[in-house]
Amino acid sequence: MRVVFAPDCFTGTLTAAQAAAAMAKGWLKGAPHDEVVQVPLSDGGPGFLDVLSAGATDDGLETIATTVADPLGRPVPAAVLIDRAAAGVVGAVPTAYIESAQAAGLHLLDAAERDPTVTSTYGVGQLIEVALAEGAERIVVGLGGSGTNDGGAGMLAALGAGKAVQLERGGLALRELLDTDLPDLLTVRQRLSEVDLVAATDVASPLLGLKGASAVFAPQKGATPEQAQLLEGALGRFHEVVSRSLGGPVDLLTGKPLRLDREAGAGAAGGLGYGLFALGARRVSGVDLVIDAVDLRSQIADAALVVTGEGRFDWQSLQGKVVAGVAAAALDVATPSVVIAGQVLIGRREAMSVGLSGTYALAETPAQIEAAMMDPVSVLSARTARVARTWSPRRR
Repeated sequence: MRVVFAPDCFTGTLTAAQAAAAMAKGWLKGAPHDEVVQVPLSDGGPGFLDVLSAGATDDGLETIATTVADPLGRPVPAAVLIDRAAAGVVGAVPTAYIESAQAAGLHLLDAAERDPTVTSTYGVGQLIEVALAEGAERIVVGLGGSGTNDGGAGMLAALGAGKAVQLERGGLALRELLDTDLPDLLTVRQRLSEVDLVAATDVASPLLGLKGASAVFAPQKGATPEQAQLLEGALGRFHEVVSRSLGGPVDLLTGKPLRLDREAGAGAAGGLGYGLFALGARRVSGVDLVIDAVDLRSQIADAALVVTGEGRFDWQSLQGKVVAGVAAAALDVATPSVVIAGQVLIGRREAMSVGLSGTYALAETPAQIEAAMMDPVSVLSARTARVARTWSPRRR
């Protein structure tokens, strides 16, 4: 029996590659006669570049090391992945891949530093400048795992859309913006008009509203309920200034004004998706992009089972995350799939709605959660071994 392990990272404990390795090790304990294949994945968040590098089918990838600002403006190492070999393919162009979490990630902040009212995406703009300097004609920005809620204002400042003093102070400062504080936004958009700018998002949330960046995700980044409400108002003001600065972009097909704040994915990474859309970016699903890049479907076509996983399997997992993407890909090739997660917080019916045949949790009680966090590799391996005994037929 051939089993493919295609997990996301277990946020805060294991990278996707570490999770895949722990799962494979555990499975072979429970079913030593099986063949196991590891295909770690990402939805655009932390690990995006590592997954693309590991799963690359050509040798044309080059890593450009650099240093950029973290969410609090401190220098942090980062990289841009350049695919120059793409230039030799008919219809392809030199492509740069950026992992926004390398500059704006929540993991870059200690627990006491997590405050999305003051964190900035300035470093993401610096990464885009590196990609441009390397001659990229297509720039794919992976979104997810951010510790920011500034609508991409910091990124726009780094690209020259306005003064950093107004734009890189975090989401809350955006409520003080004047109508004239993005004087060069249209110029930056025009500078990037020859580049295929792509926002690879992990969610389809809009910028504002009950399903937007501030209401849903700011509390996960350290915001109090009161701060989340203030951030909502600040992003609303930011949208007003952006709209005035761009002169109201229109839909080329209908001629109607575009509402960039309502676009699917505008709320990704604390509104960084919105900032990219203001520059003319188009949106793709981050996990679908990665699945295609590593050719997951061909790897699971002849498998008996696909096992995916993540730290917390909840309603957000069904909205463009790795688990839902793997389940959909498995359905495409008629291969059953299951998920092993740190916690499982949705019911069987919801899991079956995306094509999963089973869900397995590492922990259910506070004590079990603490134990799993202390030794995630052993706990994940042991749980996977038990799953293997359920799914893999024993040889006689």
